[in-house]
Amino acid sequence: MAIHLSASSAPTSSHAIGTLVEHFFRHESGRLVAALSRVFGLRNQDLVEDMVQSALVEAFQAWGRRGIPENPSAWIHQVARNKILDALKHENISRRLAPEWLRQRRPETDAPDGSWVETLFEEGSLADSQLRMIFVCCHPVLARESQIALTLKTLCGFSFKEISRALLSAEDSIKKRVQRARGQLAELRIELELPAASEMATRLGAVHQSLYLLFNEGYSASTGDVAIRSDLCDEAQRLIRLLTRCEVTSSPATFALLALMLFHTARFSSRTDGSGRILLLEEQDRTLWDPSLIQEGRNCLDRSARGEQISTYHLEAGIALLHCEAPRFADTNWPAILKLYDLLLRIQPSPIYRLNRAIVVAYVHGFAEGLKLLDRLAEEAVLKDYHLLDAARGDLCLRLGRHESARQHYESAKNKTASPIEQELLQRKILGIRGEEAEPLCGPIV
Repeated sequence: MAIHLSASSAPTSSHAIGTLVEHFFRHESGRLVAALSRVFGLRNQDLVEDMVQSALVEAFQAWGRRGIPENPSAWIHQVARNKILDALKHENISRRLAPEWLRQRRPETDAPDGSWVETLFEEGSLADSQLRMIFVCCHPVLARESQIALTLKTLCGFSFKEISRALLSAEDSIKKRVQRARGQLAELRIELELPAASEMATRLGAVHQSLYLLFNEGYSASTGDVAIRSDLCDEAQRLIRLLTRCEVTSSPATFALLALMLFHTARFSSRTDGSGRILLLEEQDRTLWDPSLIQEGRNCLDRSARGEQISTYHLEAGIALLHCEAPRFADTNWPAILKLYDLLLRIQPSPIYRLNRAIVVAYVHGFAEGLKLLDRLAEEAVLKDYHLLDAARGDLCLRLGRHESARQHYESAKNKTASPIEQELLQRKILGIRGEEAEPLCGPIV
């Protein structure tokens, strides 16, 4: 990676700089933390993360004064690295550095500025370090939920609130899990090395789930002023593609997960209108769906069929493919989708799968039957704060002509989501009930 630090001469708006810094926080911080942790060891990970955060803050301030540098990524990498080196020298704790530090040092590059680390920030090295870090975070000594929470926090830049939403857990519980997980790995002196092939296979499930949740957050952003975070989706696909190229990790489930991501990505251009507003599945222009991505997804799904086990990713990809193959919303093969959800619930009795299945039941057996299932789900504590359950109940109430109940459910859903984009969609539905829109908006938020 070439380092170009000369800044552009034209001043840049604080909004543009803030947007760029946020992009680097999401897209680059995970790679940078992984690469620096490989050098300085997991026991210094708190310092690494603090200095990465500090570098991003400095970027916002410095770029506002001097303009954005030619290579913003390299600028942040260099500043973060120097901050860590300065902190270690100041505190005189070099003796605590990981063995990797000693292995990487070279006498001829023992310069005080630490320039010998430069090669660690080449693109290939970053990708390798990030995959190593994911497998370390998914160490079997940790509980599965702790593995995933640690991965999402450390490598994906998720906030604790975003992780709690993804895992349907309390935010305080997630914080404690991440802190305990880091403590356990530090106590065991776990280094940033890939495990043996047999161990990689046992950790692969947690790695898959982490990348699945990373893609999900990009597919339906829980915060911010955009409906789709394409940078998160791109990163999830980049990492899952790396797994398909390794013999040990290129399992049927790996290809099924990539197929699922491709089917969803194929619809991105139709999921929002020109103003960035969410378009429901019924409203989407299917001529905008990308046929090449759909075909690549089919190819990956074919490759995933070579094993004897069926994962949740196989079944979810099958559902996504049925949506992609329907020429119109009215042509959707709902009975086939219902069968796939029934199989999903046998493998994993997830409340989210049960919610989605209830919506499918509404299209197969009638809206009243679907609403009964949703009302039962609403009695369970695990989904009490999940806004999409309220939104789905509102949709079915509206279909059944129960306008006041629909409005109440939409209001409840609107109060439970932090996404301005989803709030705008729900407000449109409320206005539609009041007759302030041309016609009521129905249908699940897909």
